[in-house]
Amino acid sequence: MIRRPPRSTLDRSSAASDVYKRQEFMKIGIIGGTGGMGKGFAFRWCKNHDIIIGSRDAERAMSTAAEYTSQATEAYNQINGTITGKDNISVAKESQILVLSIPYDNIDSICSQILPEVNNDCVVISPIVPMTKTDTGFECVAIKENKPFSHQMVEKHMKDKTKLVSAFHVISEKKLINPTLVLDYDIFVAGDSKESVEVVNGLINEIEGLRPIYLGPGTLAYLVEMSTPLLLNAMIRNKMKNPGIKII
Repeated sequence: MIRRPPRSTLDRSSAASDVYKRQEFMKIGIIGGTGGMGKGFAFRWCKNHDIIIGSRDAERAMSTAAEYTSQATEAYNQINGTITGKDNISVAKESQILVLSIPYDNIDSICSQILPEVNNDCVVISPIVPMTKTDTGFECVAIKENKPFSHQMVEKHMKDKTKLVSAFHVISEKKLINPTLVLDYDIFVAGDSKESVEVVNGLINEIEGLRPIYLGPGTLAYLVEMSTPLLLNAMIRNKMKNPGIKII
């Protein structure tokens, strides 16, 4: 069952969720899909959806997609979706869901090019963390250097900011890329539109062992982003192995 956010805090104007609910397959584009997190998302969602790996280099995206397809098929024996690769602009134009698996420092350069190209119903997911490694540990760049948080930076490039949802900040990359490993995490979600949040919640629920936890509108996404350096510092200082967050 999809966990529904409180109706009073979310925009009811869009009918996008009804569109997605009627479709067995969705086209999920992953910008930065050749990286670790992108690989994990591709593996987890290719069972039921068509995945498009995005890269600045289309040939690299295609070869990576072929590699992912082989590995996913070996892990699951059979996948119902497909994994293909294209250049970032093409991925943005074709996707119903667009995941921004990119570094914080690249937000403006990438989003300014691709987000004007997305279709009007496309839901954009930001798992981006404004984080840096210092001698002290992992720190939040937005606080340390007085810079905007990731959600704010992506939002300014959106045609419709209600289609932007922040999620997947506290999930272990090493565990996500193991397609047969059952996870046991809560995933914090922040976004302005009930319909957009429901779409993302549905994708979270498709990954066995994950549970979406709604925190509030996009203005509170900074809380989600700050949880990543907190978790990594706890992991290092206490010698934990790829921890996650679970609310009990």
